[in-house]
Amino acid sequence: MRVPLSWLREYVDLPADATGRDVQEKLIGVGLEVETVEQLGAGLTGPLVVGKVLTIEELTEFKKPIRFCTVDVGQANGTGEPQEIICGARNFAEGDKVVVALPGAVLPGDFRIGERKTYGRMSRGMICSSDELGMGDDGTKGIIVLPPEHEIGTDATKLLELYDEVLDIAVTPDRGYCLSMRGVAREAATAYGLPLRDPALLDVPAPNSFGHPVQIADPIGCDRFTARTVVGLSPEARSPIWLQRRLQKAGMRPISLAVDVANYVMLELGQPLHTYDRNLIEGPIGVRRAEAGEKFTTLDGVERVLDAEDLLITDSRGPIGLAGVMGGANTEIADPVVDPETGLAQGTTEVVIEAAHFDALSIARTARRHKLSSEASRRFERGVDPQAAAAAAQRTVDLLVLLAGGTAEAGVTEVIAPNAPHTITIPANHPDKVAGVEYGRETVVRRLQEVGCDVYGQDELVVTVPSWRPDLTDPNDLAEEVIRLEGYENLPSTLPKPPAGMGLTDRQRLHRRVGRALAGAGYVEALSYPFIGEQVFDQLLLEKDDPARQVVKLVNPLSDEEPALRTTLLPGLLQALRRNDGRGSHDLALFETGLVFQPGDGVGTAVRLPVDRRPTDEELAGLNAQLPVQPRHAAVVLAGAREQAGWWGKGRPADWADAVEAARSIAAEAGVDLLIDQGQYGPWHPGRCAELSVVVDGVKTLVGHAGELHPRVVKAFGLPARTCAMELNLDLVEQAVDGTLQAPRISTFPVATQDVALVVDSDRPAAMVEYYLRGGAGELLEDIRLFDVYTGDQVGEGKKSLAYALRFRAPDRTLTAEEVSAARDAAVALAAEHTGAVLRGA
Repeated sequence: MRVPLSWLREYVDLPADATGRDVQEKLIGVGLEVETVEQLGAGLTGPLVVGKVLTIEELTEFKKPIRFCTVDVGQANGTGEPQEIICGARNFAEGDKVVVALPGAVLPGDFRIGERKTYGRMSRGMICSSDELGMGDDGTKGIIVLPPEHEIGTDATKLLELYDEVLDIAVTPDRGYCLSMRGVAREAATAYGLPLRDPALLDVPAPNSFGHPVQIADPIGCDRFTARTVVGLSPEARSPIWLQRRLQKAGMRPISLAVDVANYVMLELGQPLHTYDRNLIEGPIGVRRAEAGEKFTTLDGVERVLDAEDLLITDSRGPIGLAGVMGGANTEIADPVVDPETGLAQGTTEVVIEAAHFDALSIARTARRHKLSSEASRRFERGVDPQAAAAAAQRTVDLLVLLAGGTAEAGVTEVIAPNAPHTITIPANHPDKVAGVEYGRETVVRRLQEVGCDVYGQDELVVTVPSWRPDLTDPNDLAEEVIRLEGYENLPSTLPKPPAGMGLTDRQRLHRRVGRALAGAGYVEALSYPFIGEQVFDQLLLEKDDPARQVVKLVNPLSDEEPALRTTLLPGLLQALRRNDGRGSHDLALFETGLVFQPGDGVGTAVRLPVDRRPTDEELAGLNAQLPVQPRHAAVVLAGAREQAGWWGKGRPADWADAVEAARSIAAEAGVDLLIDQGQYGPWHPGRCAELSVVVDGVKTLVGHAGELHPRVVKAFGLPARTCAMELNLDLVEQAVDGTLQAPRISTFPVATQDVALVVDSDRPAAMVEYYLRGGAGELLEDIRLFDVYTGDQVGEGKKSLAYALRFRAPDRTLTAEEVSAARDAAVALAAEHTGAVLRGA
């Protein structure tokens, strides 16, 4: 909301020396977000005067049209002689009144005006356009042509109100009343402790049966509708300069008198209005819901297909307006047209004024559904004062009568649905408890009355909320009003006193350890948005019945292309990898730990929890039951070189083994044994995919996959060739933890090393053999490492030899050869039992 300071002073007697910065500071103190203060006319100095064009000579010898003009500026130039000016604009004629910058003037942008020879003539000044004076958009792209009644030589800076300060206020959704001069003036009056001249306090005639008929079919969507009629308007009437300038300063473009007046009153009182050409309306005005698929052409010339929830303004023919959003092209007030034979202007002479109050939620949904945000919809969806409709209609009537020579018809239509004022019961000391400050009852009552509330009672206050504050619904809302008006800066700084806690949970500690381990292994954390589109599952080659395809969809997604919550971390990571690869970073290792979302078993609708007390355990449990299941996953993606080449030797590219090793690192941080088997799943290459499992309560449980991505997935996502990935469920890994994680033991006794070479089937995973070797070796085994893999004639076709180095150590003694041999033999025996391994050479 742009608020000109000169306009604001009409409603509040601000100190004469108060600048825009001073007012900004005061308004910020009462909770408004005043972003900037614009200095209009900065860098503009005169002489800038009204002139009358006497003659125009067309200079045709140049490539573009040029005119040599003589302009009467009276005594403003000191001589009284006509001023000679070169001008290229063509939207003015002899006899027109224009704005002239005389030599010595400086226009915005440090554009200095002087006498100079151009196009073979002397030019002594400039005829100005609105852009050159920094006035904003006035609907034209040429010279300012003034009404003929302005006197020659008049100071144009005062006439055009070029010097002013404009406050740009970011109005939050709960402060919709500040989308008006009336609302901002109320806040300024409160901030300065001054009285307010409320522009809505007008004498309004009583409703009668002579006004334009109105029929409301949906009193929920429209609980108030006021209609007034003005006839005898002059088609030639134009908006006066003061009205145009106020609209321009507020960021709106002047259009025509009837439309400008409606916009002016909307800015002044906050009540959106609409004016219809009465001669284009047939029958009574109605308000109803649209029929699904019904079509309607709005003022912007777009034909729109309506939804059954859209609220319409109609006449006997059908829709004439999209309620609270935009009017229809079929009742538009047309621009006046001059009859070439009579020279008289022809246009709208009778208008019907609509001032209505619509349901905020309905208007908001309609505006978003049709992507048609307007000044009216912005106000309605934040809450408009229903009591201001009659005053706004009367103000519009008064201005049309004054400025267009019209006559107000005696008929006044007002349709009102019964609606009791909203009251809130609040302890007088409630704001004190919320703020931790003793305000006292008198201060609480005074501040609530300044807001516009009616307050009754002593220790228990009964507060009637003003009609322009629909956001005040709870005791805490009233407490907030008291606190903000008393000044947030006056609240004491107090440190919270939380109870002694238990520190991080096991889940949090594991999450942090995993992140540190992956970062230490050279991975870079990349956080992605938790939103996906369901087409990504086809790109990941998931089966039609894959559980990952069961998504939780958002009611109001940020993007229609990604309306669901993720069930896997891979899409976000792969997009990050593709983006970085496309920007020249080709050696990539990224990881992310975060929540994924799976539909839960909850049914029903989540309840809205109270704000005046702590929710009960049953209420919290009911709310939590509606939430999706949210396990924590960890995932990595790799591409390019895993080890760089240099003087130290050759590098190597990232491959499936690195993805598996990332999973091993996570399992090591959790202190669990990770079982690795060959597998096949969706996005991974069928021959280079590992299944990752852990043992939970004695049951082997699949927790994820790792390996090289399928070439079709690589192509679908635009990834580098042979990109690898890993993803596992951290929560399932945590469930496999057997007791408290133990610190590594340190022994001062010597280590004993035993090497074993086992022959197994070539399709037997080395990780499976290692798992059983580790299990059979017992507690004396300190470490196991695969150091050689051999295939060839010596082991036979379909076989391979796996050579492991086993390190044994005891914490309290030096191991004997017999103990080491027994542990080795037990490890080999268990591996042979479960994998069919045979000692090589045996």
